[in-house]
Amino acid sequence: MNEIVAAYPDREIHAVLDNLNTHKPRDDRWLKSHPQVHLHFIPAYSSWLNQVECWFSILGKQALTGVSFTSPRQLREAIDKFVAAYNQTATQFEWTKAVGSSDRAQTEIL
Repeated sequence: MNEIVAAYPDREIHAVLDNLNTHKPRDDRWLKSHPQVHLHFIPAYSSWLNQVECWFSILGKQALTGVSFTSPRQLREAIDKFVAAYNQTATQFEWTKAVGSSDRAQTEIL
């Protein structure tokens, strides 16, 4: 954030975050000293709005489920291999939430 603030000293900066408790300090001196920075939080239980959560779901289901790794290096190699293959046909994410659905969001990745 320091680099972003420095790059845009005369701009209002709006950051969208999930609801992880570490993103919401009660008395944040940094935020108080940077009044041009505004934090916005996605609603609780709406991880489907966070695009990286969609990506982690794909990675987990297609590359990591049921696999055992003997070292961090082996895990990294598997992730890198999956990313390289995935990027060959990657498209934009599009997501929807059905009206009247349960509390769990339903997503479609097209």
